[in-house]
Amino acid sequence: MITSKELIDWASASLVVICGGLAGHYAAVGMTPVQWAGAATAVLGSVTVAVAVRIWTPVGAKANTPQRD
Repeated sequence: MITSKELIDWASASLVVICGGLAGHYAAVGMTPVQWAGAATAVLGSVTVAVAVRIWTPVGAKANTPQRD
């Protein structure tokens, strides 16, 4: 069964892939420097979301505690 944590991890990874793909597509078509800056900001923002999702501990969880199977 898929947990909500796994779903969030996959969704954030998908955000990075989709954002990077769209930025790459529009870069190939042709973009102005302002559009380049916006695309770079969007890609960096999606990477930031993906990293934040993976490193933050859930509310109420103790940091660095081993999980039981």
